[in-house]
Amino acid sequence: MSETRFDVGQVALLALFIMALTTAQLTASKLLAIPIPDAVGSLPIVGTTILMPGAALAYALTFFASDCYSELYGRRPAQLMVNVGFAMNFILLALVWGTIFAPAANPEFAGQFRTVLASGTNIIAGSLLAYLVSQNWDVVAFHSIREVTGSSHLWLRNIASTATSQAIDTFIFVSVAFALAPRFFGIGEAPPENIILGLMIGQYLLKLLIALVDTPFVYLVVSLVGNSADDGQDPWAAE
Repeated sequence: MSETRFDVGQVALLALFIMALTTAQLTASKLLAIPIPDAVGSLPIVGTTILMPGAALAYALTFFASDCYSELYGRRPAQLMVNVGFAMNFILLALVWGTIFAPAANPEFAGQFRTVLASGTNIIAGSLLAYLVSQNWDVVAFHSIREVTGSSHLWLRNIASTATSQAIDTFIFVSVAFALAPRFFGIGEAPPENIILGLMIGQYLLKLLIALVDTPFVYLVVSLVGNSADDGQDPWAAE
């Protein structure tokens, strides 16, 4: 029974990671405006509304899944998952653009289809670079802390690794997608520096909040699946 539970948990976390990653790629081009509660009021630079790409919410799930996976199955399988996921992004883009360029039975609907699914080149460049750096850092930071704390203090590993990796992700994504890529690719216009700074701060505050809120759920998943990493063996390495 424990073997069955291990298999289901591993597949479920892999599926959650890929599903969230795919959703993030497809929703990256929509800019969200999250109002700050009146009780909080206006924040410096950010103002009364947090601006972020639609991918931010789905993307936060990938860090949750990778932290659970790291705790349960070890560093090497987690890094493998992250880097294979990065490669899958290009397959996703190829399939989406292949469908966009394929002959359409309804040209009017095809135009709407392209508008919805064709994420901007700037967004894609920023998200892929941010993903590659921040997700690998998340795994490294998580296991660096685990080497010091052992199997205890899971909350510290989850919050610290996610908080630092989300900071890296936010800085790279906003810098590339909204500041560097418009100048480099000549697509669109770079917003003023105060808007870019507001995007960074606003996104990071919400991502940090998500990291704090998801910690109990990390404990729940690790408890349900079973912390197989505690025996010091890599389940995949044994095969």
